[in-house]
Amino acid sequence: MLEPDADEAEALMKKLLLQSGLQDGGADPNNKVPFTTVVPRPGFCAKTKKENGEKVFINVCQADNVPQPKDITEEDLLKLLESEDPFGFRIPMSIGEPHAEIDKSGQGCTAYDVVIHPSFFEKMKDSEVFRTFFMSVTLEGLEEKYSITLSRDLVLLKNRRSVGRLQEQNVRTQSKPVIMEMGDQGMYGPGKPLIQEMDTPKPLSQEELKARGQKPEFQIVQEPAEGHPEFLVAEISLPHVKMASTLSVDVGEDRIILETRSNKYYLDIFLPYLLIQEDCVAQFNRKTRILTLTLPVQPES
Repeated sequence: MLEPDADEAEALMKKLLLQSGLQDGGADPNNKVPFTTVVPRPGFCAKTKKENGEKVFINVCQADNVPQPKDITEEDLLKLLESEDPFGFRIPMSIGEPHAEIDKSGQGCTAYDVVIHPSFFEKMKDSEVFRTFFMSVTLEGLEEKYSITLSRDLVLLKNRRSVGRLQEQNVRTQSKPVIMEMGDQGMYGPGKPLIQEMDTPKPLSQEELKARGQKPEFQIVQEPAEGHPEFLVAEISLPHVKMASTLSVDVGEDRIILETRSNKYYLDIFLPYLLIQEDCVAQFNRKTRILTLTLPVQPES
């Protein structure tokens, strides 16, 4: 596989994982969140290891009902990676739950199924650039979702298209942006005008507030500053949150709901514009403890 400079690769993945469109491949079909069932078809298999030496197999699969990414060239992708604002390309994918398997030597191992649209799978077959980019994003996504550390020393299996039985996945159709933990650098600087802060749409009792958690401080700004915005940026201060994995954010057409696993914070706000839900993204800065939501706005009708 292509071996980019380590520092460059890490920086690129921090910029681009947020836009990869990772979806929850383990959505509960019994809950009220809309979902679609993805039936994976085998593609190719990569082998790596956890930090404890346990073998991990990544089954890269295909399904027609996974959204198709925008068609770009290698040159376009490389230009995007080198740009200061590489938020123009997403790879919608579904990451399934881990399943225990036995490798060819009879040892226990773990397999993960990652499902993408066939068009991008075909693009990867002929392009080392796209394949390397995709596998880097996939490793970051697996680490983020399951709180594991994976070796970047990947081996593509020549004679196996998958390990174990591929699992059907129930994928949310309602927007739920991936939250990536970031370092020092934020995406947006100061100086953009503040949109009015919105209150909780329905007053809550003291018992409900205590159960759900306190309302965090936040601000919402628009870009451009004047006229109908192209997107909104919400910055939410969460000083008592340490890891992105403890956060849950749902984005509706004009609404944001944020909850934390420990019920430390709860936020439910309505926005003055309609959003493009599938393009909404999020990042959590571990040092500043600020969650930033980037919310593209539907064009003015």
